[in-house]
Amino acid sequence: MPSGFAGKDKRRSLSALVQLVPDGASLALGGSFLHRGPFSFVRELIRQGRKDLEIIKQSPGYDIDLLCRAGAVRKVRAGIVAMEGNFGLAPSYRKAIERREVVLEEHACASLTAGLRAAAFGVPFQPCGGLHGSDIPQLNGWHRLPDPYGAGEPVWVIPAIQPDFAVLHASEVDEWGNVRVAGTSHWDRIMSRAAKSVLVVAEKLVDSSVFTAQPESTVVPYFMVEAFAVMPQGAWPGSCWPHYEIDYPAVEAYLRPGDEALQAHLAQGPETKVSA
Repeated sequence: MPSGFAGKDKRRSLSALVQLVPDGASLALGGSFLHRGPFSFVRELIRQGRKDLEIIKQSPGYDIDLLCRAGAVRKVRAGIVAMEGNFGLAPSYRKAIERREVVLEEHACASLTAGLRAAAFGVPFQPCGGLHGSDIPQLNGWHRLPDPYGAGEPVWVIPAIQPDFAVLHASEVDEWGNVRVAGTSHWDRIMSRAAKSVLVVAEKLVDSSVFTAQPESTVVPYFMVEAFAVMPQGAWPGSCWPHYEIDYPAVEAYLRPGDEALQAHLAQGPETKVSA
């Protein structure tokens, strides 16, 4: 860190971290499908009774299904939504959309990324290829602009998407709030640049020397992070490489119908074993 830097204490309990999110907020959730999602944060949103949330994610699954099952969602902007090949579609999410309990702005993963990039770059829209022949642009009221260089066809442009919060689950964080991820970062980097605020849950707290020794591995620098919590196993029942794999029996148990199954699943979360 810069010499003489006097940073505020950004560490919070998981409960206090979630308290920063009001009803009606828009959240971009990191990770992909069952891999390194901020799932302990999502479960705590439900315990705290959050409502009317807007969820933004290219490839949600368990997280959006859980939030829809709890009635916490007002709107979704998403690309592919699934519980992955082992479990198929996300049933509670599907019911919420079919019953029109939740507004869906359907995207391709590329178009959602383009909207986040526009917000990150401070421009009103971002071009996106690969949408020709799809009904998605017309459904969302997107526009096409002519190629100003005259070299190609008109291109679809996606409006900027600026979440209130990017919520990420990281491998490591230091006391300042520097963040890094083992393996692929999925869309976490662009989410953090597009959002108004970044909240992080990390597997472990490490010394800042880890970051100064390998600064190129920092996915989100400290000055972009509002607050963080440390929660080992916080991506359960998903994976967080190389610490743990997907807990398939736990996902299967979650998918059982009924409020009793949901409450039993919430009670299993690793965060319930940690005092606030």
